[in-house]
Amino acid sequence: MATYTAEVTWSRNSAPFTDNRYSRAHRWRFDGGADVPASSSPWVVPVPMSDPAGVDPEEALVASLSSCHMLWFLALAARKGLVVDEYEDAASGVLGRDASGKQAMTSVTLRPRTRFSGENRPTPADIASLHHAAHEECFIARSVRCDVRCEPVVEP
Repeated sequence: MATYTAEVTWSRNSAPFTDNRYSRAHRWRFDGGADVPASSSPWVVPVPMSDPAGVDPEEALVASLSSCHMLWFLALAARKGLVVDEYEDAASGVLGRDASGKQAMTSVTLRPRTRFSGENRPTPADIASLHHAAHEECFIARSVRCDVRCEPVVEP
């Protein structure tokens, strides 16, 4: 078993608080040294209380799902002797209402586009199979309740 940590810090500074117009900008710090500006989503809390330049939790969830899927895809492709040169994903998530009427991420769609080189080139069916296997292995996808779809963009 592994434990992962993140340090989340926020400070009110001198702004009022009880009027609910305080800044939601904060920092995420990770054990490897990454320091990320974060904020609530401007879709949830309007600017200027949100900082659109910060990563919001909803974006982070989408990026986490995309990143986990990509890492599994790369590992599985390497095991099959495929050389992946590029991997890009235009992932998106939908914040909606769940069955109980509460706001929740209701779906995340991954749209990975890959480029290969070398003599061993995968067919579109091979790529679809790799994405299916990557989705099955991704423990982040297995950890969320929303529908996580993968719609690979396959180029000739």
